[in-house]
Amino acid sequence: MAEDSSYESMLCVKPEVHVYKIPPRASNRGYRAADWKLDEPAWSGRMKITAKGKMAFIKLEDKNTGELFAQAPVEQYPGIVVEAVTDSSRYFVIRIEDGNGRHAFIGLGFADRGDSFDFNVALQDHFKWVKQEGELAKLEASQSSAPKLDLSFKEGQTIKISIGNIKKKDAGGAKPRPAAGGLLPPPPGAKAGGVLPPPGGQPVQTHSAPLLDFGSPGPAAQPSSDVWGDFTSAGSNSSNDAVKSGWVQFS
Repeated sequence: MAEDSSYESMLCVKPEVHVYKIPPRASNRGYRAADWKLDEPAWSGRMKITAKGKMAFIKLEDKNTGELFAQAPVEQYPGIVVEAVTDSSRYFVIRIEDGNGRHAFIGLGFADRGDSFDFNVALQDHFKWVKQEGELAKLEASQSSAPKLDLSFKEGQTIKISIGNIKKKDAGGAKPRPAAGGLLPPPPGAKAGGVLPPPGGQPVQTHSAPLLDFGSPGPAAQPSSDVWGDFTSAGSNSSNDAVKSGWVQFS
């Protein structure tokens, strides 16, 4: 967001502050409020802190008329424009300017400790924002100067996507289904209409004699009320026939 340098915002207002004349700094130890005449302030009035762009301004005004008594432009905080004393948290030394390039140092005091805390925080927050804006501007400048990464497809360019965990189908095609009627296909190596060879490759012996010797026709069988016939007589006759025809009887 672009800055509007003509817009002035209000950061802090305190209705009563005191201004003191301060002696020159005797050493590098810093200023001490105990060296001031705290019971005899040189001026009392209202204080405002405003911001215009990156700059902050401490303004001392008359509480009744609003006439400007002094002003201290602040470019950075902490800095030489605002300096806390070493023996109290309610007093500061600020550098004021008259607009003609001349400046002077005065003492600034608050009657309440909470007012001095608000004064300090208002300046800290403003320059924290200034720092963040500067870092953001540097980041945007570096991103704009860096070459942009072009991820678009060029003309005629293609990509290949490999999807795992997908099994390929057998090249031989689908397995044959059993024939209609529930019959399974013959095993490999069997000829149509033939007999399976015995295991071990042994030759099969064949007999020229007929498997069953019916002999001479016997008397016709008498009809029986039993549908299945007489298994006992049938069994004995089968045994005799099997012996005559060379069959081996299994017990």
